[in-house]
Amino acid sequence: MEALRKFLEFEVLRVGDYKVQVYTLVTVFLILLITNLTLWLIKKALFRRRKLHKLNKGSAYALFQIISYVIWVIAIGFILEAIGIKVTVLIAGSAALLVGVGLGLQQTFNDVISGIILLSEQSIKIDDVLEIDGNIVRIQSIGLRTSKGLNTDDISIIIPNSLITTNKVINWSHQTKKTRFRIDVGVAYGSDVDLVIKILEESAFEHPDNSDRELTEARLVNFGNSSLDFQVLFFSKNIFRINKVKSDIRRIINQKFIQHNIVIPFPQMDLHLKSNYTESCRKDAH
Repeated sequence: MEALRKFLEFEVLRVGDYKVQVYTLVTVFLILLITNLTLWLIKKALFRRRKLHKLNKGSAYALFQIISYVIWVIAIGFILEAIGIKVTVLIAGSAALLVGVGLGLQQTFNDVISGIILLSEQSIKIDDVLEIDGNIVRIQSIGLRTSKGLNTDDISIIIPNSLITTNKVINWSHQTKKTRFRIDVGVAYGSDVDLVIKILEESAFEHPDNSDRELTEARLVNFGNSSLDFQVLFFSKNIFRINKVKSDIRRIINQKFIQHNIVIPFPQMDLHLKSNYTESCRKDAH
């Protein structure tokens, strides 16, 4: 026991009156070990609870993130105390410095607060498909300062949390697993309206990602300047790859239009010339 006591009291580092003993390193190691073990047990318990109570992935992830942040803050406090740094004295002595740092890192703190809001409110969850500034992104992880998403080009995007909480964001996955989409198309005046509607609905029916065929509907929406404007509405669960689905349906529509001699017109404009202006132009030419 005496040998063990001497080993633990052995000085590894000394700077002035401050010294680091083996005992200090062992204490720090035990705190880190207990912290990681605690988080591992909590994670296992959450996933077990998720299977038993059918918690969704986003809820379990958000709860674990909040718990892990709290536990790590407590663990860091114990580590500082173990190495001889009084947390209360440190906070009091660095109050002015923290104010200056806070002003300089205002946006960072804004992102951190936004991350806490996202994790606690769970308005955004893992695997949700969002539309942010016109970009479609599938959320992969929500961190304390930033969130990670994957766009439709399979490019990973790092998103500041404040961008999600302060801007207008469309959550395509928030209420239902399927969403209604629309495709606009114009045909030449004189086309058979009923035939066009039939073709549009059949084209949407043929795509396998059309999840609710009974609610698929085509309609005449407007008399345009150069065309009769139609719209076909359909439901799909393939929200993230919906642009590919729309492209496939447009190809089917185009093929059927060609088969039935239905024309998609070019924009047209009628130009009227006044007679006196035409005569003056002729005189200038002579």
